[in-house]
Amino acid sequence: MLTKKVEKALNKQIEIEANASQFYLSMASWAETKGFEGVASFFYRHSDEEREHMLKLIKYINERGGHAIVPPLEKPPKIFECLSHVFKDLLNHEIMVTKEINKVVDICLKDKDYTTHNFMQWYVAEQIEEEALARHILDKLKLIADDKGGLYLFDRDIVNMNPTKN
Repeated sequence: MLTKKVEKALNKQIEIEANASQFYLSMASWAETKGFEGVASFFYRHSDEEREHMLKLIKYINERGGHAIVPPLEKPPKIFECLSHVFKDLLNHEIMVTKEINKVVDICLKDKDYTTHNFMQWYVAEQIEEEALARHILDKLKLIADDKGGLYLFDRDIVNMNPTKN
């Protein structure tokens, strides 16, 4: 059985994952309108994965006797400055998500909810991968700078990068 404090923290995490999905969906749409088909594909997949993360939380809360709340969604930005800024936004967003997941883990430990703490370790590991991937992509974009040929190859190659493994 979940304590009210843990249930509230998990429901807040549902909202964060849902908004992340929307944010990445907006990035995908922007990239597609700019001709970055590979980047768009990457962000469509990333958006889907964030929704899966949300669903995993919903099912967990309900299975543990709590009540998962489906949150209203924030309106994400629809215009981004440039490709490198999109990936900087990705990294910054993932850093924020990591901090929020750490807060949930801390609440679990304080409430001695070791079952939920164990469940949340999947999210902790996931965030390590998500941040590392965003940093890796930003490093590639720094190397490319404004080289149009490099951007073309980057867009083609990013299709094969998994946002994360589920």
